[in-house]
Formats: sequence, structure tokens, C-alpha cells
Amino acid sequence: MVFSHPWLLWLLPLATLPLLLQRAHARHYSWVDMLPKDPLSDLIGLILKILAVLTLVFIILGLAAPHTTETKVERVGVGAQIALVLDRSASMDDPFSGTTSAAGNTTVGETKSVAAARLITEFVKSRQQDMFGMITFSNSAMYVLPLSENKKAVIAAVQATGGNALFQTNIGSGLTSSAALFDKIPDSGSRAVILLSDGAGRVDANTQQKIKDWFDRMHISLYWIVLRQPGGISIFDPNFKPVEDQPLPPEIELNEFFKTLKTPFKAYEAEDPKSLQLAMNDINNREKKPIKYFEKIPGHEYSNVCFIIAALMIGLLLGVKHLEVRTWH
Repeated sequence: MVFSHPWLLWLLPLATLPLLLQRAHARHYSWVDMLPKDPLSDLIGLILKILAVLTLVFIILGLAAPHTTETKVERVGVGAQIALVLDRSASMDDPFSGTTSAAGNTTVGETKSVAAARLITEFVKSRQQDMFGMITFSNSAMYVLPLSENKKAVIAAVQATGGNALFQTNIGSGLTSSAALFDKIPDSGSRAVILLSDGAGRVDANTQQKIKDWFDRMHISLYWIVLRQPGGISIFDPNFKPVEDQPLPPEIELNEFFKTLKTPFKAYEAEDPKSLQLAMNDINNREKKPIKYFEKIPGHEYSNVCFIIAALMIGLLLGVKHLEVRTWH
């Protein structure tokens, strides 16, 4: 039991005042020794004083706001600790490839960022026992939200990822920042990073080694969803051959690097909202492993209980006083 305002407990000695004060009608007689002994009246008088003391005690305790502390109970459920790493480069504001209607007209679909925010929001809502964190990146990483069980905060963070962006894609910074979200957080038994980007950038050797070390040490799986440009290079193309004396395209180079991670890695390509939905569904099915997590149980407030008890005692004292006044009359 703890108190929100413990300093008010210093007022508790005032509760003894009814024991120190005499009843008013005790001074109506010049010599009370002449009166016969009345043990019943003496007992009733003592009980009334005790009731008055307890009334003051419970009023002071109620003002001090007693409550129990928050507790954590270990549960076993199904889910994961998931870091969302979202590309916010300017190309994410381009629409997906258009769709052709029955009349032969081409319509413009959702932008990549809008479709990603919509589907990730649905993904978060469908997960009951997960913890989510978020990093966005363009020319550098932006820390948005730590790992949290608060679904409303996560959804608000996802929906706030829109806005102006820059013409760079610093994936290395986004991934190292996402690994830092898991630092000093107890491992639930299932951890994953979902990287969603419409392109790739070169990751230098030092950053690659950091990503390898951190993902291995923290047991983090990686899911990479590539929002592929229409007609762009596919990371799954077995027939692709680079131009002689030219480096591999960033997408293929990054995919080859991810394959060297010691922890599980899975890549997806999405050319439209439907294929993006399928990728999110597959991740949802894969990340349903038994996990241990702590459920926070809030403490119970006892101020109202104290005030109710004090009110009942005041009512009893007023009832006795009413009977006493009627008797005198």
C-alpha cells in the first residue's frame, strides 16, 4: 500500500482529539460523584469517541489517496517484438503502377506511402500481444517510437509517417537504429524487423558488420518488402547479369548481403497494394510463435472506500446525536 499524498498522514494525530475532549453535558453537574454509576452509558460514550476517532482517521487516509502499486504478471502468448523500418524517401510518394479498368482506361492507384501506412495499420490491429517500435529513414534514420504495447500510439505513429521527404535512401542507418530499439528490452523469444522500402542504397562494410553483429546478438529476424518500380530490376531474377566491370545494382547487392545474416531473412517484392497485402499476410503467419510477456495490472485506488466508511460513521454519529436530542426534549 502506498499513498499519493503521504505528507497528509502527519495529520493523523489530530484524530485523537475526540478522546481528549469532554462531552458538553458532563459539565452540567457540580459534583458528578453524586450520580450513580452507569457502565452502559460509559461504554456507549467510549464507543462514540472511538467512532469519531475512526471517522477522522479514514478522512485523512482518503485525502492521502492510498492505492496498491502496479504489478506485472508473466503471461505466455503468441506474437513477437517487431520493429517497423519505413522508407520515407521522396519516391515513396509516387503511386503504385496503375490498374487497367474493363473499359481500357488506366487509373492511378494509391501512393506507396499511403498503401504502406494503411496495410501496416491493419497489421498492427490484427496483432494482439505484440510490441511494436518504429524507425523511418531517408537521408538518415528518424527515431519515431520505442517498442511499445500501446496499439493506439503505434497506429498514430504509422499514420504520422507521411509528409515531405528527401531524395536519399539510407537503409543502413535505418537498420542499425532498428536494432537499437531491442537493446535493454527483455527478449520475448521472437524478434523481427520489417523493412519496407521502394529502393536500396549502398551499405558500407562497417555498417554491414554492425548489422550482422547486432542482429545476431539480439536474435532479430529480418523481413524485407521491396516496393518494386514498374519495369525495375527484380531481386529474384535468376537470369540477371550485371554489365561487365560494373557493380551489382543496389537492390541485388543488398539482397545478397541480407542472405549472409546468421538470423532468419525473408524478402518480398510488391508491385501493387494487393501484392503488398500478401507479403504482410505472410509475415503475419510467420510471426506467430509462443512468447513470454508481462501484463501490467494497475493498482487499486482506495480513497473512495475510505470516504464511504467515514460517511457511514458520520451518519451513525448523527443518528445517535438525534436520539440524544430527542431524549433531552
